Amino acid sequence: MNIYVILKRTFDTEEKIAIENGKISEDGVEFIINPYDEYAVEEAIKLRDEHGGEVTVVTVGEEESDKQLRTALAMGADKAVLIDDEDVEYGDQYSTAKILAAYFKDKEVDIILGGNVAIDGASGQVGPRLAELLDIAHVTTITSLEIDGTTAKIERDVEGDLEIIETSLPVLVTAQQGLNEPRYPSLPGIMKAKKKPLEELELDDIDLDEDDVEGKTRTLEIYLPPEKQAGKVLEGEVDDQVKELVSLLRSEAKVI
Repeated sequence: MNIYVILKRTFDTEEKIAIENGKISEDGVEFIINPYDEYAVEEAIKLRDEHGGEVTVVTVGEEESDKQLRTALAMGADKAVLIDDEDVEYGDQYSTAKILAAYFKDKEVDIILGGNVAIDGASGQVGPRLAELLDIAHVTTITSLEIDGTTAKIERDVEGDLEIIETSLPVLVTAQQGLNEPRYPSLPGIMKAKKKPLEELELDDIDLDEDDVEGKTRTLEIYLPPEKQAGKVLEGEVDDQVKELVSLLRSEAKVI
């Protein structure tokens, strides 16, 4: 099987977000594989081990993303590809999907896996956009995946329930929490990852230029939400508490 994983470099979930001049500061920040993409990498490795083939992980980003690709290789992926988008002045989900589509246009694909959302933007757009550009089926928020020949049987998380879908390959799926338990890179895996191929591409290599992938959106400003006011504990008899609560809702919260 020709198995691909699209992944993103994101802030470590433990990082505290700092804003400087209307932008997120990256000074001293640790980056990781987007956690939802880790489920995709794990599932891709399991599919390869069961059905054969190879796993290629692909990211669109700057040179620093090679660290996250090496982590995926240490987990067990076979190859990695970094498509440098540093020259794209205004990149967004549209840009990323267009770049990935140009990369995949001449590839034989059985399945592409990605995370349901990225923990930074959380738009969930890139996977479905890419599938539409490639004209292949796509299923989001999956929690189970079985491949039988050229058929994929998929369970996906829908609000309050579970949906079961069958579709033919090729297909693009996005992983939801619960699909699997991602493995940690082992020491032998980390050593092997250093020798595995990591291809670095420029936009020219996939027949694109900056104007082809200029984003459709602009971020004008980023700011933190206002700090929450300290809560109040009402004391006394219940009737007195109710009267005080109504008074506070009217005079301070101004919601009644």
